[in-house]
Amino acid sequence: MAEKPADQDFNAVRRDIAALLHQPEYDDGSAGPVLVRLAWHSSGTYDEETDTGGSNGAGMRYEAEGGDPANAGLQHARVFLETVKSKHPWITYADLWSLGGVVALKEMGGPDVEWKGGRTDYVDDSKLPPRGRLPDGAQGSDHLRHIFGRMGFSDQEIVCLSGAHNLGRCHSDRSGFEGAWVNNPTRFSNQYFRLLRSLDWKEKTLPNGMKQFANYDEDLDVELMMLPTDIALQRDPAFSPWVKKYAEDIDLFFADFAEVFAKLMELGIQRDQQGRITNVDNEKGGYHAAPKKKARPGRPERTSDDQIEGDEARPLEEKNRKFMSKL
Repeated sequence: MAEKPADQDFNAVRRDIAALLHQPEYDDGSAGPVLVRLAWHSSGTYDEETDTGGSNGAGMRYEAEGGDPANAGLQHARVFLETVKSKHPWITYADLWSLGGVVALKEMGGPDVEWKGGRTDYVDDSKLPPRGRLPDGAQGSDHLRHIFGRMGFSDQEIVCLSGAHNLGRCHSDRSGFEGAWVNNPTRFSNQYFRLLRSLDWKEKTLPNGMKQFANYDEDLDVELMMLPTDIALQRDPAFSPWVKKYAEDIDLFFADFAEVFAKLMELGIQRDQQGRITNVDNEKGGYHAAPKKKARPGRPERTSDDQIEGDEARPLEEKNRKFMSKL
């Protein structure tokens, strides 16, 4: 049974993740936001009642999870991290994806998040959670409490985790929504909460029929957006006090976010008193790292990252070519 690598090995991985974040031709010049989203989505499938899903297993390697519409666009994050996997083939994808989000958050000005390694990669797709466990931005407060409550998060933690929307942007060809939440989407701060409270957000229908909220600054010629779930935080009587607290106190937000993001990364993980993960998959226990996926990624609706036929790779390969990371 393989043992978890030494901390110094993970430190080398951290340095190589940090080195790939600058991507001039990708969204806003950084791979950071999409790495945070990959870490979050790979963990946010957890169900507390059944103790299924979570950050163990790296289920997005299989079409059943990787092809979930809620995970659209995350193939870019996985491609960015393939160069790190090539250099450090011993690391599991489950550890690499969660560590990628923690490193990216810190490099973009966010807080230090406690992270522990030792996750294993599933050897098949038999333990994948069902689809439908990730948030739908078109919904409201009840939906947020259902999705996050299933994972064991409180109202305060729901609001705090939503602060991750300070990073990145939406794409109409992925989520159906379009635009950035804040002016600088590659710098972690509490601006998301400040703008949510201070600007006038008007409902807007996109050409694809999706409804979101927008604020257009005529002086700067800049339009920012909020999702219906974002607006729900400001309007809900239990959520809104936390929006106010985090808008007014960035130190409080950073401290709380570090704690709740660490909790998110550990969802579904069981550890002994020495911190070793005791989860086992259906065939192997210990530190089981899946081999590096093939260099030619396939279309997620027809293949998984692990099962790729060469003639299916070309569409995504062409789209991703200019985004490939260089260490």
